[in-house]
Amino acid sequence: MKMRALAKVRPGPGLELVEVDVPRPGPDDVLIRVTATSICGTDVHIYRWDSWSQHRIKPPLILGHEFAGEIVEVGRRVTHLKPGMAVSAEGHIVDHTCPACRAGQLHLCENVRVIGIDRPGSFAEYLVVPAENVWVNLPELPPEIASLQDPFGNAVHTAYAFDVAGQHVLVTGCGPIGLMVIPVLRVLGAKLIVATDVNNRRLGLARHMGADVTLNAAQEDVVTAVRDLTAGGADVVLEMSGAPQAIRQGLEALRPGGRMAALGLTGRSWELDWNELVVIKGITLKGIYGRRIWETWHQMRGLLESGAVDLAPLITHRISLDAYEEGFAKLMAPGDDVVAKVVMLP
Repeated sequence: MKMRALAKVRPGPGLELVEVDVPRPGPDDVLIRVTATSICGTDVHIYRWDSWSQHRIKPPLILGHEFAGEIVEVGRRVTHLKPGMAVSAEGHIVDHTCPACRAGQLHLCENVRVIGIDRPGSFAEYLVVPAENVWVNLPELPPEIASLQDPFGNAVHTAYAFDVAGQHVLVTGCGPIGLMVIPVLRVLGAKLIVATDVNNRRLGLARHMGADVTLNAAQEDVVTAVRDLTAGGADVVLEMSGAPQAIRQGLEALRPGGRMAALGLTGRSWELDWNELVVIKGITLKGIYGRRIWETWHQMRGLLESGAVDLAPLITHRISLDAYEEGFAKLMAPGDDVVAKVVMLP
């Protein structure tokens, strides 16, 4: 039996729609029919074949790790999952034996293998994942929303890094995950939510998601504005952009003794005044990676099931697998068009 899949067939820019065999599940795996799969920034890096991709990706590889689907077959040793279940999956496959895993921090596994990066992913009609990585979705959750749980988990993990109740919070970067974090902060009781970006339409979407104040970092003095709004500086900064300028602005806008959770990854090395912005200022700086397995998933479920967080406004484009070039072009296009999440429906 054959299926269509979107793959990096060889080194170089671009992807190809190919026909391959439907994978077979092993004894501890499940076979899933993909109903929705969203394009991540990581997929764009691989499409472009940037320096990171050249060192990390080994073609041929089917991309994709954000997805929802339906189980169609289970391995012979799988007893807790059944065909017909609506599911997604934690994309990090861990070894359970490294120091991080033994400390209960599975999301920081030193030998992690990632769906769509180290093994075939979800840009296909079917994929196989280990049963232990499967998350059973709420039956009423639309597949395109369920496919966003991977990045939403990053947002939830970041938002829960510190107690934000009654706090002035600055969110630097209004990409999809930065936008997702805003309604979570509202649920957690943040007093004031300020969001920054350099794209005015994304800032408009940030206001729609619940930001109290938005600032265009390319046009406004973010540090002065935040200090004025908060009478001295933000209590908490959630750094979602990975842009050196935004990181500096966030640290400068943070009050002495404040806290920063950093999710955004930088594209290059850069200089930082460590003495003045970190040590002497007495801040708490916490790196955020992935989602806590499975704590963050349960937090996500509560937020989505209660209706407290609506991710639907962030799906700006729905396309077929055949239209992948259109989807990637929209994500890579410069300008002020609002492109948050592009979901492919195989």
